[in-house]
Amino acid sequence: MLKKWFLTKNAFLSVKPFSALKDSFRNGYTSRHLVKDIIAGLTVGIIAIPLSMALAIASGVPPQHGLYTAIVAGIIIALTGGSRFNISGPTAAFVVILFPVTQQFGLSGLLMATLFSGIILVLMALFRLGRLIEYIPLPVTLGFTSGIGIVIATLQIKDFLGLSIEQMPSHYLEKVQVILTALPSINWADAGVGIITLIILTQWHKLRLPIPGHLPAVIVATLLSLLLTHFGYAVATIGTQFQYTLSDGTTGYGIPSVLPEFSLPWNITDPQGNLINWNFDTIQRLLPAAFSMAVLGAIESLLCAVILDNMTDTKHHSNNELLAQGLGNIASPFFGGITATAAIARSAVNVKSGGVSPISSVVHALLVLFALLFFAPALSYLPLSSMAALLLVVAWHMADLPQIIQLIRRSGRNEIAVLLVCLILTVLFDMVIAISVGVLLASLLFIRTIAEMTKSINNR
Repeated sequence: MLKKWFLTKNAFLSVKPFSALKDSFRNGYTSRHLVKDIIAGLTVGIIAIPLSMALAIASGVPPQHGLYTAIVAGIIIALTGGSRFNISGPTAAFVVILFPVTQQFGLSGLLMATLFSGIILVLMALFRLGRLIEYIPLPVTLGFTSGIGIVIATLQIKDFLGLSIEQMPSHYLEKVQVILTALPSINWADAGVGIITLIILTQWHKLRLPIPGHLPAVIVATLLSLLLTHFGYAVATIGTQFQYTLSDGTTGYGIPSVLPEFSLPWNITDPQGNLINWNFDTIQRLLPAAFSMAVLGAIESLLCAVILDNMTDTKHHSNNELLAQGLGNIASPFFGGITATAAIARSAVNVKSGGVSPISSVVHALLVLFALLFFAPALSYLPLSSMAALLLVVAWHMADLPQIIQLIRRSGRNEIAVLLVCLILTVLFDMVIAISVGVLLASLLFIRTIAEMTKSINNR
C-alpha cells in the first residue's frame, strides 16, 4: 500500500506547470525572440477577435464571452502549459457540445460544465493520461472532427442566409428539416454579406499578403452591411441581436467595453432572470457533457501539440499541457469565459508567423483585451452572416474531406467502419455518445494493435 501511494505521489509531482515557458527561457530568450513573439501574437489576435465572437454565438451565448475566454484561458494555459506554441481559446470543436448545454441550462449551466471539465482535465493530468490520449487512432479523431464540421456548417446556415428560425431543435435531422422549411424566408442582404465574406476568406491567400484574410473579410463585410442598412435593407449585426446588463445596472447593445468581471458561475441567472436550482440531480445531468468537454479538449490540445512539434522539431509535455488546460477551464468560468482548448488553426498561424514561446499567446490575449476595451462599439457592427461565414470556413477545414478520401484509399475495412461510426454518431446523436463509443473503439483498436504486434514477435 505504501509503495502504491509513493508511486502515485511521484506521478502527481511529475506534472509541473510552466514547463513550456521554462523550456523557452532555458534555451536562451532574447529581445529578437520577443519581437518575433509580439508579431506572431498580433497576427493570431487579429484572427482570434472575430472568431472568438463567432464561436460564442454558435455556442448559444453572447459574443463577449468568447472574447473573455480568449483573454483569460489564453493567458493562463499559455503560461502554465506544456507546449510552447499552442494558442488556446474557444474552438469550433466544442460547439456541438456547448450549444445543447446552453439551450438546456443557460449560461450558468455552460459555465458550470466548463468548470467541471477543467477539474476532470486536472485529474487526467495528475494520473498521467496524456500519453494515452496521443495513441487514439486517426479514424476516431478524424470521425469526430469531420462530424463536428458537418454539424457546425449546418448550424451556420441560419445566420448565413438570415433565415427566420426562432429556435433550433435538438436533433440533427430535425435541424435540417427546419432549415429547409425556412428557406423561403431568406434575407438576401444577410446572404449577400455572408457570400462576400466567404469569397474573401477563401480567395485572400492567392494575393500572398502577410495580413490574415479574416481582417479584410470582416472589414469589407461591415462596410457592406452599413451601406445596405443606409439604403433600407435589414442586416443582422452583433449590435442589433445582442444586449448586455452590467453589474451596476447599465444596459446596452452589442458588446460591453469593460474588463471581464469576476462572478460565481453558479450564481448567474438564466435569460429569464431565474437562478438555476443547483442540486445533485442538476449536477449529475451536467457531468456527461463535462466529461465530453474534457476528453475532446484533451484530444484536441494534444493533437495540436503533436502537429506543432512536427512543424518546429520540438517536444511538448503532454501531462503538463493537460494540467494547463484544466487550470484554464477552471479559472475561465469565473470571468464569464466558456470552454477552451488549443486551436489548431490559430496555433499553426502562430508558428508560421514566427512565434517561439508562450509569450506570443499572451500577446494574442492582450490584443483581444485591447479590442474589447477600445473597439467594442465598432465590433458591434459586425454582421452575423459574416461571423457565420468564418465558421463555415472553419467547418470545411474540420471536415477535412481530402484526408478522409486518403484514409479510405489506404486503410482496411475496420478503420473505415470506425471512421464512419464516429462520424455518424457525432452528427446524428451527440458528442457524449460519440466520445464514449469513440474512446471504446480506440481502446479496442489499441488492444488489437498490441495483440498483432505480440503475435508477430512470437512468430519470429
